[in-house]
Amino acid sequence: MLSPRIRRLKLDYDTLMQRFANWPLIQVSGTAGMPPEVYRITFQVKGLYVSSTGEILERDTHQLEVNLSLGYPRRAPQCRMLAPVFHPNFDEGSVCIGDFWAASEGLDDLIVRIGRMIAYQEYNTKSPLNGLAAKWAAQNAGLLPIDTRNIAPPSGAAEEGNAPVNAPTISQAENAPVAPSVDPWSQKISLD
Repeated sequence: MLSPRIRRLKLDYDTLMQRFANWPLIQVSGTAGMPPEVYRITFQVKGLYVSSTGEILERDTHQLEVNLSLGYPRRAPQCRMLAPVFHPNFDEGSVCIGDFWAASEGLDDLIVRIGRMIAYQEYNTKSPLNGLAAKWAAQNAGLLPIDTRNIAPPSGAAEEGNAPVNAPTISQAENAPVAPSVDPWSQKISLD
Protein backbone atom coordinates (compact mmCIF):
# COMPACT_ATOMS: atom_id res chain seq x y z
CA MET A 1 0.00 0.00 0.00
CA LEU A 2 1.29 3.43 -0.94
CA SER A 3 1.93 6.00 1.78
CA PRO A 4 -0.28 9.13 1.83
CA ARG A 5 2.70 11.23 0.65
CA ILE A 6 3.38 8.97 -2.34
CA ARG A 7 -0.32 8.98 -3.25
CA ARG A 8 -0.28 12.80 -3.11
CA LEU A 9 2.87 12.99 -5.25
CA LYS A 10 1.27 10.72 -7.84
CA LEU A 11 -1.97 12.72 -7.80
CA ASP A 12 -0.01 15.96 -8.24
CA TYR A 13 1.91 14.52 -11.19
CA ASP A 14 -1.22 13.23 -12.91
CA THR A 15 -3.03 16.53 -12.34
CA LEU A 16 -0.13 18.65 -13.63
CA MET A 17 0.31 16.56 -16.76
CA GLN A 18 -3.40 16.64 -17.50
CA ARG A 19 -4.09 20.28 -16.65
CA PHE A 20 -1.13 21.75 -18.56
CA ALA A 21 -1.25 19.41 -21.57
CA ASN A 22 -1.46 21.53 -24.73
CA TRP A 23 -1.38 24.80 -22.73
CA PRO A 24 1.37 26.99 -24.15
CA LEU A 25 1.64 29.41 -21.21
CA ILE A 26 2.67 26.75 -18.64
CA GLN A 27 4.56 23.57 -19.46
CA VAL A 28 6.10 20.86 -17.28
CA SER A 29 9.57 20.84 -18.85
CA GLY A 30 11.30 18.38 -16.50
CA THR A 31 10.86 16.11 -13.50
CA ALA A 32 13.00 14.06 -11.13
CA GLY A 33 11.84 11.03 -9.17
CA MET A 34 8.99 8.61 -9.69
CA PRO A 35 6.58 9.90 -8.74
CA PRO A 36 8.29 13.26 -9.20
CA GLU A 37 9.53 15.23 -6.21
CA VAL A 38 11.21 17.92 -8.32
CA TYR A 39 9.60 19.77 -11.21
CA ARG A 40 10.90 22.26 -13.73
CA ILE A 41 8.10 24.46 -15.03
CA THR A 42 8.43 26.77 -18.04
CA PHE A 43 6.17 29.82 -18.21
CA GLN A 44 5.62 31.67 -21.50
CA VAL A 45 4.42 34.74 -19.62
CA LYS A 46 5.63 38.34 -19.68
CA GLY A 47 7.46 39.33 -16.53
CA LEU A 48 10.24 41.68 -15.46
CA TYR A 49 13.90 41.41 -14.57
CA VAL A 50 16.72 43.86 -13.87
CA SER A 51 19.52 43.91 -16.43
CA SER A 52 23.18 44.14 -15.51
CA THR A 53 22.97 47.89 -16.24
CA GLY A 54 20.09 48.33 -13.78
CA GLU A 55 17.32 48.67 -16.35
CA ILE A 56 13.95 46.99 -15.78
CA LEU A 57 13.29 44.82 -18.83
CA GLU A 58 10.61 42.39 -19.97
CA ARG A 59 11.26 38.68 -20.38
CA ASP A 60 8.79 36.30 -22.06
CA THR A 61 10.10 32.97 -20.76
CA HIS A 62 10.69 32.00 -17.14
CA GLN A 63 11.68 28.72 -15.51
CA LEU A 64 10.65 27.62 -12.04
CA GLU A 65 12.02 24.75 -10.00
CA VAL A 66 9.65 23.19 -7.48
CA ASN A 67 11.07 20.85 -4.83
CA LEU A 68 8.63 18.77 -2.77
CA SER A 69 10.42 18.07 0.53
CA LEU A 70 9.79 15.07 2.78
CA GLY A 71 7.36 17.26 4.75
CA TYR A 72 5.20 17.91 1.67
CA PRO A 73 2.24 18.55 1.57
CA ARG A 74 2.15 19.69 5.21
CA ARG A 75 5.13 21.92 4.41
CA ALA A 76 5.05 24.23 1.43
CA PRO A 77 7.00 23.30 -1.70
CA GLN A 78 10.34 25.03 -2.11
CA CYS A 79 10.07 27.20 -5.20
CA ARG A 80 12.84 29.12 -6.91
CA MET A 81 13.18 30.84 -10.24
CA LEU A 82 16.11 29.69 -12.37
CA ALA A 83 16.62 33.25 -13.71
CA PRO A 84 15.95 36.38 -11.66
CA VAL A 85 12.48 37.92 -11.70
CA PHE A 86 11.92 41.50 -10.56
CA HIS A 87 8.90 41.10 -8.30
CA PRO A 88 8.08 42.02 -4.69
CA ASN A 89 7.57 38.36 -3.72
CA PHE A 90 10.63 36.86 -5.45
CA ASP A 91 14.26 37.04 -4.38
CA GLU A 92 17.44 35.43 -5.68
CA GLY A 93 16.71 32.09 -4.05
CA SER A 94 13.00 31.71 -3.53
CA VAL A 95 9.41 32.57 -4.32
CA CYS A 96 7.34 33.63 -1.32
CA ILE A 97 4.33 31.32 -1.21
CA GLY A 98 4.00 31.16 2.58
CA ASP A 99 1.15 33.67 2.66
CA PHE A 100 -1.19 31.39 0.75
CA TRP A 101 0.10 27.80 0.82
CA ALA A 102 -2.17 25.19 2.41
CA ALA A 103 -1.81 21.41 2.22
CA SER A 104 -5.27 21.29 0.65
CA GLU A 105 -4.14 23.44 -2.30
CA GLY A 106 -3.21 21.53 -5.42
CA LEU A 107 0.29 21.88 -6.84
CA ASP A 108 -1.29 22.85 -10.17
CA ASP A 109 -3.10 25.79 -8.55
CA LEU A 110 0.16 26.90 -6.90
CA ILE A 111 1.94 26.86 -10.27
CA VAL A 112 -0.83 28.92 -11.86
CA ARG A 113 -0.58 31.38 -8.96
CA ILE A 114 3.19 31.75 -9.48
CA GLY A 115 2.53 32.40 -13.18
CA ARG A 116 0.11 35.15 -12.18
CA MET A 117 2.78 36.55 -9.89
CA ILE A 118 5.35 36.63 -12.71
CA ALA A 119 2.81 38.59 -14.81
CA TYR A 120 2.14 40.99 -11.88
CA GLN A 121 -1.49 39.89 -11.76
CA GLU A 122 -0.80 39.06 -8.09
CA TYR A 123 1.71 40.64 -5.74
CA ASN A 124 2.04 41.64 -2.10
CA THR A 125 3.88 44.85 -1.30
CA LYS A 126 3.10 44.67 2.44
CA SER A 127 5.65 41.96 3.28
CA PRO A 128 7.98 41.79 0.27
CA LEU A 129 11.08 39.71 -0.28
CA ASN A 130 12.31 42.41 -2.68
CA GLY A 131 11.75 45.90 -1.27
CA LEU A 132 12.88 47.66 -4.46
CA ALA A 133 10.36 45.71 -6.55
CA ALA A 134 7.63 46.48 -3.99
CA LYS A 135 8.43 50.19 -4.18
CA TRP A 136 8.50 50.07 -8.00
CA ALA A 137 5.16 48.20 -8.13
CA ALA A 138 3.53 50.72 -5.79
CA GLN A 139 4.82 53.64 -7.87
CA ASN A 140 3.88 52.05 -11.21
CA ALA A 141 0.58 50.33 -10.40
CA GLY A 142 -0.97 51.79 -13.54
CA LEU A 143 1.43 49.73 -15.68
CA LEU A 144 0.36 46.47 -14.08
CA PRO A 145 -0.25 43.71 -14.85
CA ILE A 146 2.65 43.17 -17.26
CA ASP A 147 0.80 40.30 -18.98
CA THR A 148 -3.00 40.51 -18.98
CA ARG A 149 -3.72 37.06 -20.41
CA ASN A 150 -5.47 34.42 -18.33
CA ILE A 151 -2.55 32.33 -17.07
CA ALA A 152 -4.67 29.31 -16.11
CA PRO A 153 -5.73 26.90 -18.82
CA PRO A 154 -9.46 26.79 -19.51
CA SER A 155 -11.08 24.25 -17.22
CA GLY A 156 -11.97 21.00 -18.88
CA ALA A 157 -9.99 21.54 -22.09
CA ALA A 158 -7.22 19.04 -21.40
CA GLU A 159 -9.47 16.60 -19.56
CA GLU A 160 -11.91 16.34 -22.46
CA GLY A 161 -9.14 15.57 -24.94
CA ASN A 162 -9.93 18.56 -27.11
CA ALA A 163 -7.55 19.78 -29.75
CA PRO A 164 -4.70 21.94 -28.45
CA VAL A 165 -5.94 25.05 -26.78
CA ASN A 166 -4.61 28.31 -28.15
CA ALA A 167 -3.62 30.76 -25.46
CA PRO A 168 -4.83 34.30 -25.96
CA THR A 169 -2.25 36.62 -27.44
CA ILE A 170 -1.24 39.95 -25.98
CA SER A 171 -3.04 41.75 -28.83
CA GLN A 172 -6.27 40.03 -27.80
CA ALA A 173 -5.97 41.14 -24.20
CA GLU A 174 -8.81 43.33 -23.08
CA ASN A 175 -8.30 46.38 -20.93
CA ALA A 176 -4.61 46.56 -21.75
CA PRO A 177 -2.91 49.51 -20.04
CA VAL A 178 -2.42 52.60 -22.15
CA ALA A 179 1.20 53.15 -23.07
CA PRO A 180 2.73 56.03 -21.13
CA SER A 181 4.56 58.81 -22.97
CA VAL A 182 7.80 57.98 -21.08
CA ASP A 183 9.10 54.44 -21.37
CA PRO A 184 8.87 53.06 -17.80
CA TRP A 185 11.29 50.24 -18.58
CA SER A 186 14.05 52.73 -19.26
CA GLN A 187 14.22 53.54 -15.55
CA LYS A 188 17.36 52.45 -13.75
CA ILE A 189 17.19 50.71 -10.43
CA SER A 190 19.22 52.28 -7.68
CA LEU A 191 20.43 50.04 -4.89
CA ASP A 192 20.94 53.02 -2.59
